[in-house]
This record gives sequence, structure tokens and C-alpha cells, in this order.
Amino acid sequence: MAIRFSDLPDEDTDLAEINTTPLVDVMLVLLIIFLITIPVINTSVAVRLPRQANQLQQSLPETVVISVDAAGATYWFDARLSESQSLREKLKAVAARSPQSEVQIRADARADYEAVARVLAAAQQAGIARIGFVTEAPENGH
Repeated sequence: MAIRFSDLPDEDTDLAEINTTPLVDVMLVLLIIFLITIPVINTSVAVRLPRQANQLQQSLPETVVISVDAAGATYWFDARLSESQSLREKLKAVAARSPQSEVQIRADARADYEAVARVLAAAQQAGIARIGFVTEAPENGH
């Protein structure tokens, strides 16, 4: 003879409730992970670059103009330089002048930073004190 309790559900009946506790646990863990990793992703420094018209300045005859084209080639006035060593030597001669001439860098907007950085490094190693960048005025005039 079997004893049957009427309070317990039969094994054949399905449970109609969904256990949401594991789902809530997973969502809380994901939320914590996102809150920790978002500041790591956005570590760039917020910089608002200037948008001003360039200042007009007269080029003096002793001003040295170094150009960097879009391909990264370096020019001393209008003559193309084949290697960075010749640029350093020319800049050392400019640095030895008294008073020292200003070096103006005309870099194409499409040029890589690396090509411009090579010119700046050569100028620094040569001891150039005055370096300027030649730019164009914005199209809208602001």
C-alpha cells in the first residue's frame, strides 16, 4: 500500500515557472565587466585642435624652407634630398650661423607623421632653435 500526499505535485506535471536567478547573476557579472573595461577603452586625451587663420609672416632671404611631399620625400628648398644624413649636415651648417636662421617646414597634409618627425628630429639633433610650420588659411576664412 502506497502513501500519497496531496500537497506534492505529480512527477508528470511540468513546472510553469522559469528560474531567472542564473540569468540575473550573469547580467550583473557582465555589467561589472563593462563598467571596468569602458574607462580603459576611452583613454585618449580630449584635445580641441585650433582652427584659426595663420599669421602672415614675411619670409626672410636667410629662412630655410624644408618641404615634405605626400609620399614622404624631403626637399631642401626645391632640391630633393636622398638621405637624412645630408639633411642633418645642412641643418648643422644652418645652426652654426650667427644669428641662426629660421627653419620653416612645409608638409603636405597627406604626408605621414613619420616623414615630418624625421625632419624635426634632424633639426633637433642639429641644434636648430627656431622652427616654424607653413600652413594655409582655412577655406571659409575663420
